[in-house]
Amino acid sequence: MPTVSKAIDLEGGVVLGGGPLFLIGGPCVIENRKHALFLAREIKAVCGELGVPCVFKASFDKANRSSIASFRGPGLEAGLEILAEVRTEAVVPVLSDIHEAGQAAPAAAVLDIIQIPAFLCRQTDLILAAARTGRPLNIKKGQFMSPLEMKNALDKAADAGNDRVMLTERGTFFGYNNLVVDIRSIPAMKAWGGPVVIDASHSVQRPGGVGTASGGDAEVIPLMAKAGVAAGADGVFIEIHDDPERALSDKHNSLKLKELKGLLRTLLRLRAALDEEAGG
Repeated sequence: MPTVSKAIDLEGGVVLGGGPLFLIGGPCVIENRKHALFLAREIKAVCGELGVPCVFKASFDKANRSSIASFRGPGLEAGLEILAEVRTEAVVPVLSDIHEAGQAAPAAAVLDIIQIPAFLCRQTDLILAAARTGRPLNIKKGQFMSPLEMKNALDKAADAGNDRVMLTERGTFFGYNNLVVDIRSIPAMKAWGGPVVIDASHSVQRPGGVGTASGGDAEVIPLMAKAGVAAGADGVFIEIHDDPERALSDKHNSLKLKELKGLLRTLLRLRAALDEEAGG
């Protein structure tokens, strides 16, 4: 069995796992500096009010777009500069995903958490390069993977000397242009001891569902978040945008910023009820 830390400590006293429900949230992709800073501050304010540890997420490059014409983001260098500013100015931990082993070192110089995208969760060299930086990892379960197969990803990180790893459930392919979440994935992956996250946004995505882009059912995000927490998820991953209809990526599976506080309140009540039941 791989050795995995039950909690991941970040700078600034943020602890993920082994305690309060946490949020990984932000836009799918960095659209521009001003927008990233705005969302980071707004999300942190909501989480601060409710006592929810949070990490700001945004991709500097979306390499797995449906169409060559799709917006990818500012790229590695410019994107990391923006995330570094977000980290300093908004005083919030930051997460982004890498797609090539050569991106690991520059990403680790800025990011608090390096994310391995679901499509790349079997890429050994990518996981090893990310793990060797010493930064915590968030490895998303591939849409083509069973939860039990994710032990192999943990083993790879452990082989590189990194036990600060969390796993994220984001759905499994179900026919064409559709995903389904087997909620048993949450307790299955929690059995190894590390934090497990429910991706409430990408689990309602419809990959390639509108031809040149992915579709989705954003109205189901709250349901997926509640289901994941009820199943024992330590954290929730949500793509958040102030105006999803104008989002440059994943507009169909992004939560409206104004809905975040209400959803988190519901999730906290659910988590409290579960904790009471477990302690009673």
